[in-house]
Amino acid sequence: MFIVGLLTWWYGAGWQQRVLVVRERLVSTFDYFSIDLLLRTLFSPFRQISAGSVQGPIGVQLQAWFDQLISRVIGSFVRTLTIFIGIITLAFVVVFGVVSIVTWALVPLLPAVGIVMAMIGWLPWTI
Repeated sequence: MFIVGLLTWWYGAGWQQRVLVVRERLVSTFDYFSIDLLLRTLFSPFRQISAGSVQGPIGVQLQAWFDQLISRVIGSFVRTLTIFIGIITLAFVVVFGVVSIVTWALVPLLPAVGIVMAMIGWLPWTI
């Protein structure tokens, strides 16, 4: 009866908990990299405190325009790199999550597999 209850939990509530853990890890990674926010602000100036309009002679305005342009180019480069790294990290989290969920299903079968392997004479150190 104990084994039936254990397997019922393992393939029922335990599996659901495993899926929720993987889902939360995926959401946490997505939130950590803020990919949606980075896409919305892709061409915003990068860490420029005084990015407002500049009044004065044309030379000062032109210099401010180039400063903002360079800041936007740097910002888009940094944000694109962060988005790229975030997508790669999300892909790894998805792959490891799927492996984790599949492994969760196979773990209860491992003692039986071990017993069968021992009965046929397989030894892991003779490979």
